[in-house]
Amino acid sequence: MSVSALVVSVALAAAPSELRWGADAEGGAPYVFEQPPGPLRGFEAELAGLLAARLGRTARHVQGPFAQLLPLLERGDVDLVINGIEVTDDRAGAYALSRPYWAGPERLTVRRNDPRAPATLADLAGRRVGTLPGTLAERMLRAAGADVRTYDGGQEDPYRDLALGRTDAVLLDAPIALYYGERPELTTLPAGFGEVRYAVVARAGDGRLRDQVNAALETLVRDGKLPVLLQRWGLWTEEAGRVLGVDTAPPGSPVELESWRARSTQGMWSSGVGPILAALGRGALVTLFLSVASMALAMVLGAALALARVYGPAPLSALALGYVELFRGTPLLLQLIVVYYGLPELGLRLSPLIAGWLALGLNYAAAEAENDRAGLLAVPRTQMDAARVLGLGRWQAIRHVIAPQAIRVALPPVTNDFIALLKDSSLVSVVTVTELTKTYGTLAAATREHLALGLLVGAVYLLLGLPFARLSRWVERRLGEHLEVSR
Repeated sequence: MSVSALVVSVALAAAPSELRWGADAEGGAPYVFEQPPGPLRGFEAELAGLLAARLGRTARHVQGPFAQLLPLLERGDVDLVINGIEVTDDRAGAYALSRPYWAGPERLTVRRNDPRAPATLADLAGRRVGTLPGTLAERMLRAAGADVRTYDGGQEDPYRDLALGRTDAVLLDAPIALYYGERPELTTLPAGFGEVRYAVVARAGDGRLRDQVNAALETLVRDGKLPVLLQRWGLWTEEAGRVLGVDTAPPGSPVELESWRARSTQGMWSSGVGPILAALGRGALVTLFLSVASMALAMVLGAALALARVYGPAPLSALALGYVELFRGTPLLLQLIVVYYGLPELGLRLSPLIAGWLALGLNYAAAEAENDRAGLLAVPRTQMDAARVLGLGRWQAIRHVIAPQAIRVALPPVTNDFIALLKDSSLVSVVTVTELTKTYGTLAAATREHLALGLLVGAVYLLLGLPFARLSRWVERRLGEHLEVSR
């Protein structure tokens, strides 16, 4: 038995049942992507399954934005990150990196038949060149003096801008160029630049798991499964052969690459209407649940804050004002990140859904407090005096006389805030919640149908908001009738 096989077998008995690996499915092929119907696709999705099997565990994908994958690892939400993470000196010092599982060049894509198209890195000086942020390609472009344009939305976006003439070239990793840079109006140059390596990332203190992954990778190389996997996805390179220690290209053909290109020309409904609508339906339910629950928290807390500001003693009123200014004056995205990634430093770990609900509710409570305060101040002070003369206590007067009139005034802006909350709920994707907008992103990356899917998702958001707008108008009308009868 080889040393690597012995390491793997010894680790199996004490290993947990799941291997949680983080990746962003919105990134697209060939790494990790959605392709309904069916499970998650991509060569890294398959690699995660192979590694988990070698470790005697079950692979479980954890969705997260690419920029937040390493913070998720540090937080302990995932055991490993497998998502095209480049090997750099900084990362090697901060995390436990495995041996590389792929290596290859950066590839330059230009417009086809463009007489001014750049052909070398030197030609990129002063030219507008697209790439992804934080990559070797970006560092190479800045060193070459290019006018660098970075894209956070996905791997296809730089190539779409290049095809539209907004940039002069795109420099990205060979796998991305292979899957997104080959289209009728674009061509990827045969020469490569530099070398990028991908590694599995574990926490800095989790060297034991890193060693197990390395042993598993060695067995996958020895039995030929990893080289064949790369060949099947069209990713075999001379650089990959060197880092894996394989002298000759593995047998087989790039069937997954051919399948991807065939499906990308068939349109988003090639797999049927049901899978697309089912995926959007699941995202819409998450969005609706999170929005309703967050708005309920915001309304309760906002009402308490408004009452404290208008009728509370000076210290309590000052605290309520401080809360409103704090949450109204700082970005919601920052609040989400602090609640999910920052609170664990104080020993408070919240699930993604709870963190999203709490951050949205606390943020919108500040807006609802101001809406409710405006409603309370809109009621003439003589109403309170009249109620007290009739023998009602202060809080009885607020409940039975002031509050119904204040609610009628505050209801329209509250409805506007709920519609805004429906849309702002898309931000919870930064804490790994897959809601409607994130579902759109992953489906658009897989189907390459950004416009059609975008219009469909926009219609879903409209349908989610319209019933609440109608309900608000009905409640407003009934309140008006009730107040007229009371007079």
